[in-house]
Amino acid sequence: MTTMSKGANIPVTAGSLRAVVSWRTGGAPDVDVSALLLDDAGKVRGEDDFVFYNQPAHPSGAVAHTGKQQGGDGTASDSIRVDLTRVPAEVVRIVVGASADGGTFGQVPGLVLKLLDEAGREHAVFDITDATTETAYLFGELYRRQGAWKFRAVGQGYASGLAGLATDFGINVEEEPPAAATPYTPPTLPPSAVQTAPNPAVRAVPSGPAPAAPPRPTMAPPTPAAAPPAAAPAAAPAAAPAASGSAPVSLKKQKLVSMEKRLADEGHPRLLSLTKQAAVSLEKRGLGEHTARVALCLDISASMHKLFESGKVQALIERVLSLGLRFDDNGEVDVFLFGVEGHEAGTLGLGQYQGWADVILRKYPLEGGTDYAKAMQLVRESYFKTSAPRHGPVPDRLPVYVMFITDGMTSSQEATRQQVMHSSYEPLFWQFMGIGPSPKAVDLQKADGDADAPGAPKKKMKLSERLANKLVEKLGGGFGFLEELDNMPGRYTDNAAFFAVTDPANISDEMLFDLMMEEYPDWLNRARSMGLLRP
Repeated sequence: MTTMSKGANIPVTAGSLRAVVSWRTGGAPDVDVSALLLDDAGKVRGEDDFVFYNQPAHPSGAVAHTGKQQGGDGTASDSIRVDLTRVPAEVVRIVVGASADGGTFGQVPGLVLKLLDEAGREHAVFDITDATTETAYLFGELYRRQGAWKFRAVGQGYASGLAGLATDFGINVEEEPPAAATPYTPPTLPPSAVQTAPNPAVRAVPSGPAPAAPPRPTMAPPTPAAAPPAAAPAAAPAAAPAASGSAPVSLKKQKLVSMEKRLADEGHPRLLSLTKQAAVSLEKRGLGEHTARVALCLDISASMHKLFESGKVQALIERVLSLGLRFDDNGEVDVFLFGVEGHEAGTLGLGQYQGWADVILRKYPLEGGTDYAKAMQLVRESYFKTSAPRHGPVPDRLPVYVMFITDGMTSSQEATRQQVMHSSYEPLFWQFMGIGPSPKAVDLQKADGDADAPGAPKKKMKLSERLANKLVEKLGGGFGFLEELDNMPGRYTDNAAFFAVTDPANISDEMLFDLMMEEYPDWLNRARSMGLLRP
């Protein structure tokens, strides 16, 4: 059994399980648990994807609301059953949330989420201790990652009730009709949830006679003007209510705030600093709340030995992870390695990054060769189910950003060209980074005094060093092939970028993030206009 903290994740091996939310009763607000089945854009596909007390089973049989139970020790529980073997292929996340009737989650004592298998064994426990004014809460989520399921503890709240939570995931809630005969006094709401129009809560507990039946959630109509205004989710559990007329805080923004808070609370100061520096670079390009899947392709050929031994690879992966924490909603980077062979090496997140380079070398010793194409095939198979040739666009809702790091030439040039060519029909962007001698290295001062990148650290080299580097590049192939991939004609769209450094320690965090984002925003715009990204 794993005791989880906010943002932590664990692998899920059981095919069938229950998510049980329990709390202490005795005057506390009642809690109604629900589940939302989401596609890769983070939205429900239809109203059937919202499972709650008034719609207790999904048509697929994958998710069911199993109802409340009263314990003999002054506790109550409400639960959701999930059969992962029956989840539709289009569903990539199952979010477990709840609403509080007659109060806020800050008034619910002993609030805890447990993940149980069918035999009743506890696999995970997540205690909710920081709830305040929220009337709806996201407890956790099951999500697919590289063909397997994981569970993540979320712990984010809404001051606008189940209506605000549902709206964020693409569901509109019908306004509650007035009581037929006897007027009643509505429940007291927190200041951030007070509205002048009737409150579109999915369920309300009045002090007098209640309406005949709770409303049923419905999908938002296609005409935006016809939809009722969405309630704004709380920026963070402890945040003050938003001022009247202020813009609503998006769920993505809430996740970023929670991620930074977790880094601070759990003692990751270097990673926190990196994520904030990454945010500066992203904001400059209008990508402050952008969502993408992030992959790291890392060279493990024998020539990488000194970079691993010196800690420079570890420092690099922490910089890549900081981008993943901002882009990827699960806060993870998928890792692929290549030497003579390609290897799918799992995910990199907060629970694994410290000392990761040493761990990965023990599991995957350095190899005596370099084959780019082996890793590229694995990347495409992981995200798009095939590495076969493409001759037409294959749209998806989320782009894939691949940071590809190598210090040498590949033995599979033609196969690599083909992978870049055919992946141009997929929403996949290759950012190549070459480490080693190159006249194009951004951390060197050119002989004529012209730097490749504005603001790059200047490092004068002796004539003998420059000649030696040119010889190494000529004999070893250098990074001319990566430049060729960057400029290769015949692709559906330009899906690659390249830069080189002699030593990654020479460039600042700011400069690295700027280089990583130099061409990606333009590719993103092209991918949208050319049908590679669905809205």
